[in-house]
Amino acid sequence: MKFSCEKALLQSAISISSRAVSPKSSISALEGILVNATDELRLTGYNLSTGIRTTVPADVTEEGTLVLSAHLFGDIIRRLPDDVVSVSTDGYMVNIKCGMSEFNIMGGDPEEFPELPLVEYDHTVEFKRNVLRSMITQTLFAVSTNESRPIHTGSLFEVTEDKTLTVVSVDGFRLALRKESVDKITGKPNFSFVVPAAALSEVEKICGESEETATIVVGTRHVMFKAGDTMLVARRLDGEFLNYRQAIPEEYKIVVVSDKRALQSTIERVSLIITEKQKSPIRCVFENDVMKVRVNTALGDASDQCPMSGDGTGLEIGFNNKYMLDALKSAPADTVKLCMNSPISPCIITPATGEENFLYMVLPVRLRAGQ
Repeated sequence: MKFSCEKALLQSAISISSRAVSPKSSISALEGILVNATDELRLTGYNLSTGIRTTVPADVTEEGTLVLSAHLFGDIIRRLPDDVVSVSTDGYMVNIKCGMSEFNIMGGDPEEFPELPLVEYDHTVEFKRNVLRSMITQTLFAVSTNESRPIHTGSLFEVTEDKTLTVVSVDGFRLALRKESVDKITGKPNFSFVVPAAALSEVEKICGESEETATIVVGTRHVMFKAGDTMLVARRLDGEFLNYRQAIPEEYKIVVVSDKRALQSTIERVSLIITEKQKSPIRCVFENDVMKVRVNTALGDASDQCPMSGDGTGLEIGFNNKYMLDALKSAPADTVKLCMNSPISPCIITPATGEENFLYMVLPVRLRAGQ
């Protein structure tokens, strides 16, 4: 194998593919990157759950395949001067040159590197990368970390025949939902699949802010995300996902509207006396055009007010401060609407006007005397 490549391009490709490399594995090859030089240079990282393959322009003069330590290879390329990097192999010995710098390191047998899963093209969905990224960002935070319900450790992707993609995440205490129209769908309409959170976190990085097209390929057991020269393959999660439509109330007795940043600042201020050791819910009282909020912990107590539009009829309800802040940080609007029914029913947060494609539901915390 022999090729040369711009240092910045090679470094970027190593960084992308390394995200799917196992830091520690019983299969030593999985701690490395599969480097494949043919008519182009392809780098692959795989941890048996998620695989990332990216292509980089290179001048390949001798084809070949080898596994290189992701950590060592990445460190070497990162430290090299900004110039063209030349890589050649003699058996498993790899020579790396750039400017006056030269390294000789051992590679590994590519036969020990497992093949990435083949994804059947049962369904495909196409739309802009920045849209996919925002949908993941605005829902991923609500994914469950409880392994007792593995299906909820990922996000539900649901595609309907009206060319709408809905992404939903739940963790037992809250629900985040984002929907968007897609550019193109192939295959039978009305299908759904669940993607692990770890894979979606990498998809979010791969998509970036580009307005170019991203493609989701859905197979029987795996799903593939393609963005430019990079593809990610992940195993679908199996199980019965929460029926989110039944979980969201259809009617509300109380609806108030607030400036998102004002509400966020109010909650952040009273949260200063809430710590991991001193946890306590925020006690909210919704009155006419104002929300009064109070927190009481062993560190002390705090109170504040946030102006709102609408009559809360004196509703007193408790919330986890982190869950409320997560929703406000993700809401794609400057003004939000809070919809409630009672102190023990969910609170629904949506954009007040315009965008109806984001919804967040949080369950209240039961308040005790003194809180």
